[in-house]
Amino acid sequence: MKKFSYMDRNRVLSGIEGDEYDVIIIGGGITGTGIALDCTTRGLKTLLVEMQDFAAGTSSRSTKLIHGGLRYLKQFEVKMVADVGKERAIVYENAPHVTHPEWMLLPIYKKGTFGKYSTSIGLQVYDFLAGVKRREKRKMLSRDETLKKEPLLKKEGLLGGGYYVEYRTDDARLTIEVAKKAVEKGADLLSYTEMEEFLYTSDARLSGVYIKDMLTGNRFRVNGKKIVNASGPWVEKIIGMDRKIDGKSLLHTKGVHIVIDGAKFPLRQPIYFDTPDGRMVFAIPRSGKAYVGTTDTVFEDELQHPQVTVKDKEYLLKCIEFMFPAASVGLDDIESTWSGVRPLIHEAGKGPSEISRKDEVWISETGLITIAGGKLTGYRKMAETVTNLLCKELRNVGMQSGSSITKDLKLSGGEFNNPKKLPNFITSKAREITSLGISIEDATNIAALYGTNTDVIVNLANEVLKETGLPLSITLTLHYAIKHEMILTPVDYFMRRTGTIFFDINWVETWKLSVIDYMAQFMEWTQERKEELTEELELRILEAKA
Repeated sequence: MKKFSYMDRNRVLSGIEGDEYDVIIIGGGITGTGIALDCTTRGLKTLLVEMQDFAAGTSSRSTKLIHGGLRYLKQFEVKMVADVGKERAIVYENAPHVTHPEWMLLPIYKKGTFGKYSTSIGLQVYDFLAGVKRREKRKMLSRDETLKKEPLLKKEGLLGGGYYVEYRTDDARLTIEVAKKAVEKGADLLSYTEMEEFLYTSDARLSGVYIKDMLTGNRFRVNGKKIVNASGPWVEKIIGMDRKIDGKSLLHTKGVHIVIDGAKFPLRQPIYFDTPDGRMVFAIPRSGKAYVGTTDTVFEDELQHPQVTVKDKEYLLKCIEFMFPAASVGLDDIESTWSGVRPLIHEAGKGPSEISRKDEVWISETGLITIAGGKLTGYRKMAETVTNLLCKELRNVGMQSGSSITKDLKLSGGEFNNPKKLPNFITSKAREITSLGISIEDATNIAALYGTNTDVIVNLANEVLKETGLPLSITLTLHYAIKHEMILTPVDYFMRRTGTIFFDINWVETWKLSVIDYMAQFMEWTQERKEELTEELELRILEAKA
């Protein structure tokens, strides 16, 4: 079985020029990895290339919810709400360790966007479209019941609340679990590998790509029957590299989130509320913190590391002040931030918040297949749509492939017969892990985060490097990330495998040097490489704090 590690990466690169792939996918976010998984499970020889780390773009910078898009009912996007609503349950069934049902509160105010009656009907329609289970169907709360759920809410004009289920997730970890399953099923996935140039046949049809290893500078020619552009905010750049420039126009919008310690902003209950300017904002408690977002502004700057401005932060602080007037928080209380760029299909006359989040697929004259738009929640369905198209095109040249199986395919770490077994699994595994001398709190966190991969982590105890200066709980998860989750830099570990840059930045400050030392020793970095990656981590920490 292939391993999802830097060692396997070198193996793939060493033989890549002698292969011809059925499908080459450009982009390693949730859409690209989802397509890779669907393709490889249908028997297609699949390669995915990503110029950064997996999930480094939009797929690690969302609101971290698998949600059905309640606000899209207001835009009459009924089919999209129905599709992604049903997909929530599929993601939960296949990856319960990274997808958790969570009751969301929608407060209702006099002169607010949502009235009592319209909210009740809207949530009822939402439940119907999404095929919500009986036990998770919406409830309407009185004013007192609403305040009991969240005492920090603004009391003036409060009429009550709608109470309904959404699903909380870790977007980056979901992407990684999809990627790991794709590799397990036979796909080749390469991070820090940039597509530099397209290859063409004599009749101007795509036949492959030139890729560049960003770590060594080496260039490789790779042949492929079909090319998929799933590069998110970069899709227009990739289209522009094709000989025939045709397709949709994209509008990039920026979404910002801020994180505040729970001691300063003691939010009890996830809240979805409308703002005075007509936007909808989430406030979510998580791991002793609370995060608030998102903004929705047109973005025209550098895509790789979108910056959070003081204006962005002040907007979200005003949102907090508006809905939670008793919570006195200011700029100095913001511990960390993140910013993501959404690639939306441009619609004339519509502002950022009005543009549909639906996905679209189109094919250029050279055969380049591009997918853009869409939501995290609908990644699997988007992948199925693209793979259906690929299979149809490949059948025209004599290839056969089966139907999609991803609807019932458990993701890496999510191999439970019933998601309800997860809590007992976590309790049982945590007790086992404590036998290694790990605290029950850390053991519980490991079992909860890694699900059915927990035993793999525990079995690494005999091979990890000793005398690292790190607690064993960190050493194990770091070693696992190196050997089984393709981390190549400290930022990969802190930002996208653990999420601690966003939600526990003080923890990052405490252990960053020891983590760097461990990676440098195990991966045999030169001193120059170690210094370069240390500087990169410090820059990402500064950005999160900025």
